[in-house]
Amino acid sequence: MARAKNKEELLLQGEENYQKLMTLIDSLSEEEQVAIFPFEGRDRQIRDCLVHLYEWHQLFLDFVNNNQQEAIVPFLPVPYNWKNYGEMNIKFWEKHQNTSLENAKNMLETSHNNCLDMIKKYSDEELFTKKYYNWTGTTSLGSYGVSATASHYDWALKTIRKYKRSLK
Repeated sequence: MARAKNKEELLLQGEENYQKLMTLIDSLSEEEQVAIFPFEGRDRQIRDCLVHLYEWHQLFLDFVNNNQQEAIVPFLPVPYNWKNYGEMNIKFWEKHQNTSLENAKNMLETSHNNCLDMIKKYSDEELFTKKYYNWTGTTSLGSYGVSATASHYDWALKTIRKYKRSLK
C-alpha cells in the first residue's frame, strides 16, 4: 500500500492496518499469543510489539500536544535522536516487561484511537504541507502521523506474520 498522501488516506490506512493487526493476533491461540518468538530481535513476543506501538503513539501525541502549546520540542525525547533511537526502543521494551498482553492490547486500542482523533483535528493542508509547522522540521505533520500509525503497524504485521509462519 502506498504511503498516505492526505488525511483521508492516513485515517483509512491507520484503521485498516490496526484492524489487520488485531485480526492477525486473534487468529492465534492464547498460548501462541503469549509465547516467545523463535527468532532474534528486540521484541520477543506479541506484547512487546504492541507496547512498542503504544509508546510510539505516545511520542506522536506528546509531540503534537506540546508543540501546539508553543513549547517547541523534538519528536524524540532528549537524549535520543534519529541516530540512537534504538536505545530508546530498548528502554520501552524494558519498561513493559511486566505489562500483560491484555493490558498491552487495551493500551494500544486507546492510543490508536487517540492518534486517529488527533489526526482528525487537522486539515489536509496542515497535515501534508511540508514545513507547514516550524516544529515539524523539513517534513509534514502527516508524515509523523503515518510513521506512528499505518507504517508502524506494517512493521508489527510483518513481525507477527513471521512468528505465525514459524509455528507451522
